[in-house]
Amino acid sequence: MRNLLVTGGAGFIGSNFVHYMLEKHDYKIVVFDLLTYAGRLENLERARGNPRFAFVRGDIRDQAAVRAALNEHQIDTIVSFAAFTHVDRSIMEPELAVTNNVNGTWVLLEAAREHKLERFHQISTDEVYGAIPAPQRSKEGDGLEPRSPYSASKASAEHLVYAYAITYGMHTTTTRGSNNIGPYHYPEKAVPLFTTNAIDDQPLPIYGDGMQMRDYQYVGDHCEGIDVVLHKGAPGEVYNVGTGVETHNIDMARKILGLLDKPHSLLQYVPDRAGHDRRYALDTGKLQALGWRSRHSFDQALELTVRWFVENEQWWRPIKSGEYLEYYRKQYVERS
Repeated sequence: MRNLLVTGGAGFIGSNFVHYMLEKHDYKIVVFDLLTYAGRLENLERARGNPRFAFVRGDIRDQAAVRAALNEHQIDTIVSFAAFTHVDRSIMEPELAVTNNVNGTWVLLEAAREHKLERFHQISTDEVYGAIPAPQRSKEGDGLEPRSPYSASKASAEHLVYAYAITYGMHTTTTRGSNNIGPYHYPEKAVPLFTTNAIDDQPLPIYGDGMQMRDYQYVGDHCEGIDVVLHKGAPGEVYNVGTGVETHNIDMARKILGLLDKPHSLLQYVPDRAGHDRRYALDTGKLQALGWRSRHSFDQALELTVRWFVENEQWWRPIKSGEYLEYYRKQYVERS
């Protein structure tokens, strides 16, 4: 690997990965991003001026644009974060989940095959497994039972990646990450939503009874896991990335209020979303066998995240206006 194309690199996890790779390695990192609502150039400000960094605005569904970027920057590896990522939005607009996550992945795979790239790495999610009853943990060889348009589109993309590895002999790897938290997290997701609402003394909308369980990992730990798979992962394989510790959503919300010294009266229960999975839980033994370990506990990750949002209001306040307010009204206000 020398020249990496990071699709979706202006988004939350993608931008954190870009900064991590620029600091850790001597690779050239080229971000390919359409800059839709959750992709922001501000997330990449730290990379500006780095001679090993370049940005290309483009759509992963645009075959010509993808091919041009590969040629211009002599790309040998694709790391694909680009996706329509939010479950709630995928329920409202399933077509966007399919066209971005399935069609876009196909375009990238075709371009990688045509250019005979060295590596193709797909970023996926633990949601492809569907709801997991306790005390079970999802292993990479388990069946996929996605239950939302978002997770179904990500599972479909994974199948395409595997098919290209088998059919065309491409060197592919995939990581299935648990819920990430940390800097640059768009405030439609639970942790940044609750944090920014609490800062402004606004209600924290809790779906259903709040007893859904998630494995919240610090985004930097996830980036390290992807890096390990890129360098040590076996071709065609899938690796889970998470802490192995689950937390109830209501407990997460209470901890945020505690960190901000806000009253629990801000908790506001709203009707649950359709098809809401009760529990995700990953077995990460396969990745740990490559030498990776999660560095942060949930409490450490949450404190770092909340502190970042407290100290970076200039980043998130402009977001919570316009289109965001309309989405928030439809998603939470009208159903409360």
